Amino acid sequence: MKVDKQMLADLLDERLDRNTVRAIQSGYKDPGRFDTYLELLQERAPWPDRIVLPYGEHMCIVSAGGGRYVIKCFHCGHDFCDHTENWKLEALIHVRDTEEKLLEIYPRMMHGDPAWEEIREYFCPGCCTQLEVEAVPPGYPPIHDFVPDLRGFYEGWLGRELPV
Repeated sequence: MKVDKQMLADLLDERLDRNTVRAIQSGYKDPGRFDTYLELLQERAPWPDRIVLPYGEHMCIVSAGGGRYVIKCFHCGHDFCDHTENWKLEALIHVRDTEEKLLEIYPRMMHGDPAWEEIREYFCPGCCTQLEVEAVPPGYPPIHDFVPDLRGFYEGWLGRELPV
């Protein structure tokens, strides 16, 4: 299946049927798809900073100049932190740690025990887009999902220099 820019746009906008999405996910990934996707994201970004890597559904890593790369909200452009730091420490956090708060999203008797688990919802401070949700034991530190090796990805996988 040939995945062009329009199909990636339809995928991003959730206009594709389930079978097409599955075919895209499990099919051959042509070498230019990453660049096509970055081009699409860059066209839609409400700010001029150069995107170097998508970072979740609502965030990306951008070149901040001088060899710095920061995590940015795709929707409003809020800068969180350096790409090696835990962006969750800069987010707005809503913690569901009582039965009352858990019943706002779960039917009775279907939620976890708040003595053993809390639900953390992370939001962008700039536009309040929900960025991620995690379920952790009370008192557990915010999970630092991953630190992408930008140079390794660009030089090792794409065979070119990391944009500055």
